[in-house]
Amino acid sequence: MTFEDTLATWLVKQRWFAGKGRTVHDLTVLSDTEIIPGDPGLRHLLVTVSHGATSDCYQLFVGSRARLPARLRHVRIGTEAGLQIYDGLHDTDLTRDLLDAIVAERSVGTLRFCRVPGAEIEAGLDSLVLTGEQSNTSLVFGESAIMKVFRRVTAGPNPDLEVSLALAELGSSHIAEPYGWVETSLDGTPTVLAILSRFLRAASDGWSLAATSVRDLYATEGARAGEVGGDFAGEAERLGAATAQVHRDLAEAFGRSEFAPEAIREQAEQMFRRLDIAIAAVPELAAYADKIGDAFAGLAKLVDPVPAQRVHGDYHLGQVMRTQTGWVVLDFEGEPASPLAQRRARSSPLRDVAGMLRSFEYAARHQLIGRPDAAILAPKASGWVRRNSDAFSAGYAAAGGLDPAENWVLLRAMLLDKAVYEVIYEARNRPTWVSIPLESIAEL
Repeated sequence: MTFEDTLATWLVKQRWFAGKGRTVHDLTVLSDTEIIPGDPGLRHLLVTVSHGATSDCYQLFVGSRARLPARLRHVRIGTEAGLQIYDGLHDTDLTRDLLDAIVAERSVGTLRFCRVPGAEIEAGLDSLVLTGEQSNTSLVFGESAIMKVFRRVTAGPNPDLEVSLALAELGSSHIAEPYGWVETSLDGTPTVLAILSRFLRAASDGWSLAATSVRDLYATEGARAGEVGGDFAGEAERLGAATAQVHRDLAEAFGRSEFAPEAIREQAEQMFRRLDIAIAAVPELAAYADKIGDAFAGLAKLVDPVPAQRVHGDYHLGQVMRTQTGWVVLDFEGEPASPLAQRRARSSPLRDVAGMLRSFEYAARHQLIGRPDAAILAPKASGWVRRNSDAFSAGYAAAGGLDPAENWVLLRAMLLDKAVYEVIYEARNRPTWVSIPLESIAEL
């Protein structure tokens, strides 16, 4: 088996590999940079994976040892030239050098390790790979810094770094400020490979907090949302206010504009096209086609311009962290599967509002799947969603964001468009979850 075959066999099994379900026709190594010589050694690879007419570029940090210790056997790739090769991001003996290279602002071959001016970074720290991520890999160094490594690489500006640097310059308190990054050149264009940022110690992600609130509600017989100790509405309102502040900062950093009525009509037409595709894939959705279509038609009839600006683009409870001082927003890279130009394009800030409100639906309803008392608890789920959606919207409007209630035609269309996307996603990836967006559509 060739080195490329070994890499391809391992690559397609990784949870962050985006080409699942597609045939890999070829894997080509674009660049191979030795970062650390010896045993253990570390190489950085850029590889392209061809799926016929399309291809993706991935980066791999390949470690090598004569003997692989037990702690690294779960990330073994194979053998090459008599050495065991493995995912080097899991080897703290190697990743320590990546941190130190940013501190020292070193260059290694085509790799450039960059440090934000004035950033205080402690060198020589051990790392730990976080579990649970799908499209990236994150390493925590000590208790002070976290490095997000982008597994799939796209040439050009990185929205996450671009936005984080801009908001840090404005002094935003709702981001984890960047400390540095790693970049290379791809297709002659500077391309970001990883970002080092402040690690949020003792923070809890929004999804976990919301899910705990829902569990408390379901476990308390006869109680309604707001009557149990784990009520989330106060946090939802504060999250809404933080979201509005982030949107103001994004507008200040990148400017504002407006969508003219003809641009809104084009967006509505795109929603109709996505609906047709979704119905073809999931026939159960056809029962709601008229109601969804009415919402999209209402959007097309808007005559007033709609404010547009840079937004988060992939906003949900898993992208926010509650710290001791307030809510922090993470991962401004947008929807990873979308083209770069689309991820950097302006949109209505209500797109992010819709994303978060849909996330409330998931936090409440995913815990009903497979429960024998799901039908009894469904009204509780709906009540929890309404209470927290109203609280988030109130906090967002009070802090200066577009009032969701006064822009319901736009928001409702975006909510339904997002739910239509979710129907397709769940049908393809988690069929037992398809009831979540379908039930939401029925209630909207």
